[in-house]
Amino acid sequence: MGCVPGFVWMALAVSTMMAQSANTLPPPVHLTSEQDHQRTMDLLHISSLRRGADGDPKSPNAANYDESKANADAKLPDPLVLNDGKPVTIAKMWWTKRRPEIVEYFDREIYGRIPAHTPKVTWTVTSTKQETIGDVPVITKEIVGHVDNSLYPMITVNIPLTLTVPANAKGPVPVMIEFSFDPEFMAALAKRIKLPPPPPGPTWQQQVLAKGWGYAVLIPTKWQADNGEGLTQGIIGLVNKGQPRKLDDWGTLRAWAWGASRALDYFETDKSVNAKEVGIEGHSRYGKAALVTMAYDQRFAIGYISSSGAGGAELYRRDFGEKLENVAATNEYHWMAGNFLKYAGPLTANDLPVDSHELIALCAPRPVFIGAGATDGDGWVDAKGMFLAAVAAGPVYKLLGKKDLGTTEFPPIGTALISGDIGYRQHTGGHTPLLNWPTFLDFAGHYFKTPQ
Repeated sequence: MGCVPGFVWMALAVSTMMAQSANTLPPPVHLTSEQDHQRTMDLLHISSLRRGADGDPKSPNAANYDESKANADAKLPDPLVLNDGKPVTIAKMWWTKRRPEIVEYFDREIYGRIPAHTPKVTWTVTSTKQETIGDVPVITKEIVGHVDNSLYPMITVNIPLTLTVPANAKGPVPVMIEFSFDPEFMAALAKRIKLPPPPPGPTWQQQVLAKGWGYAVLIPTKWQADNGEGLTQGIIGLVNKGQPRKLDDWGTLRAWAWGASRALDYFETDKSVNAKEVGIEGHSRYGKAALVTMAYDQRFAIGYISSSGAGGAELYRRDFGEKLENVAATNEYHWMAGNFLKYAGPLTANDLPVDSHELIALCAPRPVFIGAGATDGDGWVDAKGMFLAAVAAGPVYKLLGKKDLGTTEFPPIGTALISGDIGYRQHTGGHTPLLNWPTFLDFAGHYFKTPQ
């Protein structure tokens, strides 16, 4: 028998160690969403939660769409007052004192803490093709981020990413990332409900390409499922070695945002992308995730936050459309930290130490655009509540030398507020981001430039 090279022995030893390690690790815990929701309530010593609003207007618990009953007088926490009551008067106080206080509250009580150490992601380009979208020649790459699972081989996590850039670009281009719904999910949804047709004219992708920019698509459910049952799988389950969450562990929104940050890591290595000019866009639940992404990762240059509602840009303290209690229910609680549930039980939204205007403030001084549809069609997400949150974030932008919305008056539908560093527009349609893409791209054009 001949000599076996040392590197082969090393590979065999590592393989053996991983197999032995896998045999000693517990398998992933399998809980239904209802079981994990109840487990969380038990940890909080809560016996019941208040019911959320119903979308059915005939229900005794129907969502409120009467502005006079929206709790408009609720007092919001001041983003420019420290926990000890001292006012924040200079930018340095914001960065070194107040911002960390606000982040801690969101970490502990609302979105959960991202682990101190998350696995390394290794990116591989799996295909590159030349095609034409509209009338623009482009290069599209299919890329996969392989998440290191050597510490817990029983869970495999990958991050699929699609990047499309103009083929004739003069240099690295700005890129807009979209959090996109899984095509299989959309096909199943279309069988249950009638989805609005896309507006006439170019698609959002064609509009981005017309600017000379690129775009990327991420499907967040590929690395973290959109249900409580999945909390012991995906990236959250991998880091927790298949065990249930602690009360302040990260929820799905932060896990989705983590995936977007890893995509930005890749863009920092791709010479076709200007990594200093990468934006994030999401709609509905992904609007929530896009705002969380912007707030926590300061490398993102701009955000388009569409119809994000409760858990996103809508003020929790308002009672209009979707409520905090809806987000704490069994079908949505997984988006948040376990601690969030107590605000739908013994506590209320008025007991929250922060509100959504401070999540928008965490994006400062970078530009952010808040969009929604009309109340008749998109009332669930409370367009006015998101506008008021944007107004209340303005003082932080001004402290940092930027411009706020420029008004405190709720604008008529179709009015674009894009002269400052916080943008806003309510369109005439239903629950869709498409009608605000042209306005957002005008807004983004103040910051992103096409390479000449």
